Amino acid sequence: MRLMEDELFPSTPGKFKIERAHTINRQFHRCFASTSTMFLWALFLIALTASYLSFQSFVDTSSRYFNASWGGMHWEKQIRASATPRRPGGVSVLVTGAAGFVGTHVSLALRKRGDGVVGLDNFNSYYDPSLKKARNALLTSHGVFVVEGDINDARLLAKLFDVVPFTHVMHLAAQAGVRYAIENPASYVHSNIAGLVTLLEACKSADPQPAIVWASSSSVYGLNEKAPFSEADRTDRPASLYAATKKAGEGITHTYNHIYGLSITGLRFFTVYGPWGRPDMAYFSFTRNILQGKPITVYSGKNHVDLARDFTYIDDIVKGCVASLDTAHKSTGSGGRKRGPAQYRIFNLGNTSPVTVPALVGILERHLKVKAKRHMVEMPGNGDVPFTHANISSARTELGYNPTTNLEAGLKKFVKWYLSYYGYNPRSGGGATKASKSL
Repeated sequence: MRLMEDELFPSTPGKFKIERAHTINRQFHRCFASTSTMFLWALFLIALTASYLSFQSFVDTSSRYFNASWGGMHWEKQIRASATPRRPGGVSVLVTGAAGFVGTHVSLALRKRGDGVVGLDNFNSYYDPSLKKARNALLTSHGVFVVEGDINDARLLAKLFDVVPFTHVMHLAAQAGVRYAIENPASYVHSNIAGLVTLLEACKSADPQPAIVWASSSSVYGLNEKAPFSEADRTDRPASLYAATKKAGEGITHTYNHIYGLSITGLRFFTVYGPWGRPDMAYFSFTRNILQGKPITVYSGKNHVDLARDFTYIDDIVKGCVASLDTAHKSTGSGGRKRGPAQYRIFNLGNTSPVTVPALVGILERHLKVKAKRHMVEMPGNGDVPFTHANISSARTELGYNPTTNLEAGLKKFVKWYLSYYGYNPRSGGGATKASKSL
């Protein structure tokens, strides 16, 4: 019996070992259970965090969508209606910078002849946005819908090309002005370089790819002293950051033409003026200051040589822009792939008759019937050049471009518009009436 008990109940040392083993086992299970619990909690927290981030992303995306100034069925309907040509064989054109000076006139010209036109403009405050809003109202009255948005918004551009298979793009959106670059250089890189690339990316990915006409500038001739300026002249010595960004644009467009088969035409504008013009331009600010009895600053070059510009009336510029669209070949790419060589062109659009700035002031004095208070100053080193003069033989030959408005006639039309738009009243003592629109 004792033996049986000894076999059933081990000795004290053996019993101690077994109890110790049970204790370790219980501690192990307890530890394992604790670790499992921690692991499960960790998984739960990770899942909760992921869910929160996903929900936050959804909320942010939804917020951006609902707060955006574009999108929705009604918006798309407006886009399609505006983009639909009203004449047989009409084209469908996306005009960037549509509420700008040249953009408004080009959009109206295309619409009046029955083409489909959709505008894009960010209505920035480089100069008084109320003038841009007034131009927009004019476009709206002629059935042109202008989307408010930035040229750097890739999502917006992709949506526009998704809604409408544009046949052409007239790219006029840009940060303008030579002197402003000293104050805000980043705005030129943002609009004239980054914005151009964003647009070209959208165009090369579009199916079908549109033909592109875009605004370069006579400023690319920079320090060139040979006159008149020809497209074959050197353009590697810009005198301003504005000119440098336009020259960069010419290189960038050539690259997209070469790699992706985009049909591209660059237009070098020479000092465009006329009704609905830009308030930062000399002829515009001269008019305002002369009427208000304020002195005007007239710059002169080295050795007191008068500055001269190849002033080009807006209607002549519009004819060149429309002719560029009409003669543009189709792009040769599809979905970002090039199938063959594509058309690439650059044209000067000027008047070929440079006029000195003092002569410009004299013409304004005659039409305004007010004598200017001139303050003559030597031109500072702000990027301006002493003269511009366009050779337009290439545009004449290939576009049928033929400017017909001289500065005398063009300024007469501008002054008539200015007095009508701003409500100038000579009896008010040299200023605009109270009912006029402020600059």
